[in-house]
Amino acid sequence: MRSPVQPTTTARVQDMFAQSAAVLTRPSPATFEQFERRSNLSSALIYVMVAAAVSAAIAAFFALFHSDVTFFGQLLTRLISVPLTFFVFTGLVYLIGRTLFRGTGTYPEVAYSFALFFVPLSIISTLIGVIPVIGWLAMFLITLAMIYFGFLAVQSSMNLRDPVSAGVTLVLAGLGQLAAAAVVGGVLGGLFAVGRLVTGN
Repeated sequence: MRSPVQPTTTARVQDMFAQSAAVLTRPSPATFEQFERRSNLSSALIYVMVAAAVSAAIAAFFALFHSDVTFFGQLLTRLISVPLTFFVFTGLVYLIGRTLFRGTGTYPEVAYSFALFFVPLSIISTLIGVIPVIGWLAMFLITLAMIYFGFLAVQSSMNLRDPVSAGVTLVLAGLGQLAAAAVVGGVLGGLFAVGRLVTGN
């Protein structure tokens, strides 16, 4: 007997991929706003976990060909770091936009809006990021695209139409996310190092 949850989850992901296509092909705050009324945190989480699963699977596969990284290490790291990084960053966007510039959006609207471009671009960057030379160039272009779509998403989800307010919110959230990522990366790296010492690998 098929679980009643699975069709709902599949439908959510398919619907959000369609919304992502609209956002990526018609980039503007108005396009993001078309989908804000459908926003909910659980859908954003499910969608981001799709990107995390793809990233983890690819990283774990290529870990099989490198002796300096482990299959399960890459798998667990990506499954944890991708959603954690995303929700820390969007949480900072919400807090900074609301506190410093009196943005009127809600956190589910922020997370949902950012997920619409983050997930497809993250999957694309993971798929082509393993290609030498071309991968680095693609990663640079995708990073620029992330910044551009993030700027539009801040304007829409937090209702910050002033470009300076939206830009400052995005930059401060990015700096905060980098600091948080460094801490989390250090903790995870330490745990894996301890694990290797214990197991002798």
